[in-house]
Amino acid sequence: MSRPTVDGRIVSVNVAAEKGVRKEPVESITLVVEHGVEGDAHAGPWHRQVSLLANESIEKMKAACPTVEPGAFGENITTEGLVVYELPIGARLYAGECLLEVTQIGKVCHDRCAIFHQAGDCVMPREGIFARVIEGGEILPGNGIVLLKQSLIVAGVLTVSDKGSRGEREDTSGDALDEALRALGVASVERAIVPDERDRIAAALRRWADETTVNLVLTTGGTGMTTRDVTPEATLAVLERQAPGFAEAMRAGSAATTPHAMLSRAVSGMRGKTLIINMPGSPRACREQFTMIAPALPHAVEKLLDLGGDCAMPEPPPAPGS
Repeated sequence: MSRPTVDGRIVSVNVAAEKGVRKEPVESITLVVEHGVEGDAHAGPWHRQVSLLANESIEKMKAACPTVEPGAFGENITTEGLVVYELPIGARLYAGECLLEVTQIGKVCHDRCAIFHQAGDCVMPREGIFARVIEGGEILPGNGIVLLKQSLIVAGVLTVSDKGSRGEREDTSGDALDEALRALGVASVERAIVPDERDRIAAALRRWADETTVNLVLTTGGTGMTTRDVTPEATLAVLERQAPGFAEAMRAGSAATTPHAMLSRAVSGMRGKTLIINMPGSPRACREQFTMIAPALPHAVEKLLDLGGDCAMPEPPPAPGS
């Protein structure tokens, strides 16, 4: 079978039997499910089972500490070609044959390390990441790193409904989008309901985009032509850049089955590193139109997070056990 697109590679694997010391590069490491690196002092049944740091981050420190090398900052895995600290919590990646899930970005450094005392700075607290082991195995320098793109998505579903906000109507459209997103494999889904009021809609979009880790917002409702349908106007008020392809694709796809698709005023675009897309107000239409845009969502979020990636069609990830 064809191999997946490689997003980075492993430069070094490092182990220390004691805490508080640099880790030494070794020929290979073995990762144990829900434990960490075999023989490493930081392994155990907690959320920081494996630590990773990009070699690009180490290079930043070489001006002040020319002798620093992989392992000097206490990381188990030194990577290259991937901005690891830009990954969201919950993102999953294959490191060699092992599947990891990101659990923490950076850390609080209570005891200043030798590098901090020498250079007055240390990059690990800002740009190191931590993960738990989902699938174990052996990792060697030179192994590839493959991101599971759908796991980069941290989603929010905003239902716009007067009756829904008053508890007079069940949020079936929000439920439909929540189910579709989880089936796609997103990291997490937040939910909120607001009335058909422009200021309330805009405030909810700004909060998610500016104050949380949500990087994809799907709104449902308020995209039609009645006087209370103001979701597009509220969305346009907060967007910094438009990405009209999503709304255009949904209209075009729906127009193949109903001329009423032309009544949709849905818009789509970006605020910071959050993609916002207006969806219709009915559960059936939400499900149908989500299938039209779902294939593009993981790569769109990858690009928004500046994680690189080629715009060519990606190859599928390896099957379990392959």
